[in-house]
Amino acid sequence: MNIAILAAGAGGMYCGSCMRDNTLAAALIRAGHRVSLIPLYTPLRTDERDVSISRVFYGGVNVYLQHASGFFRRTPRWIDWLFDRRWLLRLAGRRAGSTDPRSLGPLTISVLDGEDGSMRKELARLLRYLADDVQPDVVLLPNAMFVGVAGALKRRLGVPIVCELAGEDIFLDQLPDRHRSRAYAIIRDAAANVARFTAASRYYADHFAPRIGVAADRVDVVYPGLRMDDFPAAPPPPADRRPTVGYLARVCAAKGLDHLLAAFALLRARPGFESAELRTAGWLGPGDEPWYRDAVRAAALGDSHVHLGEVDRAGKIALLHGIDVFSVPARFPEPKGIYVLEALACGVPVVQPASGSFPELIAATGGGLLVPPGDAPALADALADLLRDRARRESLGAAGRASVAARFTDAQMAGNMLKVFRKAGARGQ
Repeated sequence: MNIAILAAGAGGMYCGSCMRDNTLAAALIRAGHRVSLIPLYTPLRTDERDVSISRVFYGGVNVYLQHASGFFRRTPRWIDWLFDRRWLLRLAGRRAGSTDPRSLGPLTISVLDGEDGSMRKELARLLRYLADDVQPDVVLLPNAMFVGVAGALKRRLGVPIVCELAGEDIFLDQLPDRHRSRAYAIIRDAAANVARFTAASRYYADHFAPRIGVAADRVDVVYPGLRMDDFPAAPPPPADRRPTVGYLARVCAAKGLDHLLAAFALLRARPGFESAELRTAGWLGPGDEPWYRDAVRAAALGDSHVHLGEVDRAGKIALLHGIDVFSVPARFPEPKGIYVLEALACGVPVVQPASGSFPELIAATGGGLLVPPGDAPALADALADLLRDRARRESLGAAGRASVAARFTDAQMAGNMLKVFRKAGARGQ
């Protein structure tokens, strides 16, 4: 099958959706399919081998300029090309990661408007490339916020369009009322041009599809998958290792790091846990630095908290191999939870809030515990229970690793996505 996957870049940071799309594309290629992984907005950043094409469509700088000024909607391609340089897009993307979503309403509507919006030139360029160079059997859109182009793609290419549902409501619900209602209206109308939708969890399929008027029988759950060779089981811990809790996600309020810091402070105050250590890693955007400093100051953990910054694949594995329990107590209902699967793949049990995809993942893997969302004392209790019970930690970690290897691999993700493409009517085998 000849597959075009459009993937929305996240600027300078690692992004779960980007990495999932890259892992999916690589698995499909290994299975013998022709895949074009096409970055939108910025180049993709992934901690595994990047299989995306070198071009970027809907380059973030051009999108902004064409939205802001009619002049840039008429410039020749050689001028647009200057603003699509990868280094410039990465630089702009790092700043965009800290932009308040409430200021992006008009730009969001413009992208959603497709042929009727200010990005007509960008859409025309994408259509030419897909029609002339790729000639796909199916096109996979990155999220519902790009669904406004589905009609143009369907007419020009004559192939089915599939769209991922990837946590859009977290962004859309922060838009001002008039932009939010308009965005949802466009998505509901444009959804008719999409043959099938996918979601990374049953929770998100059931939660978001009704909000955009999509019937349940048009949505397939395709769980994220990992290449298990990249996630070796953690070796036995050294006898002198301190009880260690780990966190690996973007450093921001939405991911709940301040909840974990508060819970860990409570844990450290308990007898027997005075030497416990918290090891955290993840991208910290400039806009979140004041919040992070305040959260660290409030927890007053001193040198018992070590922040490793942004880590690559080797750094990720080293972190997961050096901890006893993993937790990302996200404030919002997480639609994917890939970091949970990564921890479990290394045999590390998790403690997560009972919200979003987490109950689903923990029920499927048997690899951890659930606590009430936002409850720091309950989180401290659960961490203490696992840290003092090595046999239980090892049992949960082993069950989690076995389940990920059995049900959440990249090959299974690719196979399940192929079933969706065929159900949508894609040509090819």
